[in-house]
Amino acid sequence: QVQLVESGGGLVQPGGSLRLSCAASGSIFRINAMGWYRQAPGKERELVALNINVDNTNYADSVKGRLTISRDNAKNTVYLQMNSLKPEDTAVYYCNAVIVPKFGAMDTNYWGTGTLVTVSS
Repeated sequence: QVQLVESGGGLVQPGGSLRLSCAASGSIFRINAMGWYRQAPGKERELVALNINVDNTNYADSVKGRLTISRDNAKNTVYLQMNSLKPEDTAVYYCNAVIVPKFGAMDTNYWGTGTLVTVSS
């Protein structure tokens, strides 16, 4: 069994910064991808940033230049540094990971429970 535990959400003023963390634990043979999605009230869940095999990173156009994803492979952890935050960044942020749980197994998509980020004055 694999668990993803997020931390770092909260209330921040427009223009401020937050750093989200997500640690994967449990049965992990290999992590193929880790990333962040978000869901604002009344909207569908959308991709924020995704890191595939370390060197391949994708960002939503709306966050390019403001949000940065990074990984610590030794800790099975992914981070999202969020700078110059805007009210429209307000959402529940979900960690996502594509993990091979053991040798020879298929990779599986896992989700965290989400952490709320509120950008408001």
